[in-house]
Amino acid sequence: MNSSADGNQSSRPFCLLAVNYLETLDFCLLEVMIIVFLTVLIISGNIVVIFVFHCAPLLNHHTTSYFIQTMAYADLLVGVSCLVPSLSLLHYPLPLEEYLTCQIFGYVVSVLKSVSMASLACISVDRYIAITKPLTYNTLVTPWRLRVCILAIWLYSSTVFLPSFFRWGKPGYHGDVFEWCASSWLTDPYFTLFIVLLLYAPAALVVCFTYFNIFRICQQHTKEINERRARFSGPSGEAGEAQACPDKRYAMVLFRITSVFYILWLPYIVYFLLESSAFYRNRTASFLTTWLAISNSFCNCVIYSLSNSVFQKGLKRLSGAVCASCAGRRAAADSCTPRSKGPPNGCHV
Repeated sequence: MNSSADGNQSSRPFCLLAVNYLETLDFCLLEVMIIVFLTVLIISGNIVVIFVFHCAPLLNHHTTSYFIQTMAYADLLVGVSCLVPSLSLLHYPLPLEEYLTCQIFGYVVSVLKSVSMASLACISVDRYIAITKPLTYNTLVTPWRLRVCILAIWLYSSTVFLPSFFRWGKPGYHGDVFEWCASSWLTDPYFTLFIVLLLYAPAALVVCFTYFNIFRICQQHTKEINERRARFSGPSGEAGEAQACPDKRYAMVLFRITSVFYILWLPYIVYFLLESSAFYRNRTASFLTTWLAISNSFCNCVIYSLSNSVFQKGLKRLSGAVCASCAGRRAAADSCTPRSKGPPNGCHV
């Protein structure tokens, strides 16, 4: 009886979430549902963002659009790469060995999310320069320098996680849907400290410093203008605030994106530190914190589309063009439908 039970137990799929599935299921139902759902949202959402940026020229007037589009492409690649664990959970045969697939997938997702994190830090620096040095901004921030900065972000992110291929440590839990990743590939406290010091901590400190000073400067400028208007009995309020700091509203949109990014990634980073320090280890926690962090790749699209008025206009224009195209095709099809014995003009039978 025991051997039979062991055989049944070993034949069951490797599932990170402690859920009792039906005996007829040979895959992890809940994990597959979560990953496939997020994959569809991430891919579709970022494709929409990329199309809107290409169809709305006004969005490209801001230099931060370079970094926003970089994030969109990185998040789109995150969604595409998430097809790998989906196929693995469904027992679809993969071309590489499990350990190599696990390492490559973990490395790729870690690099892509590092690109997003570094892009957010660069966006905050860009807004800080725009507000503190408005007269020399165009000479300091040029398209050529932005492209070099984006290239440096990709190279730096790729280099930071490269030691994981030499078995120094585990870059994250993105590959824990593979049994080898969860059981045989362990975290290393020194490699975790290496990642924190070279990536997480600098990005967080840059974001905190720049946005703190941005809002402090905007508040100070608004206060000074309101005081001047009060002396001359002029109107004050939102108009004065907009004149004092015209970039504040756009900075608020980017600040929301950054805040949500760190809120969703904070549980993942905390668990990463706890497990690396051998304080706490739980497969369910690793799965939930990992995919909560990956869900940020879709949240960026939602926040930007809900907060940026120019993006909303571009989205409406794009959807209007798609609807007009669909309506035109339907009208053409209807006109070509034979309603009498002879074919209508312009239609070939």
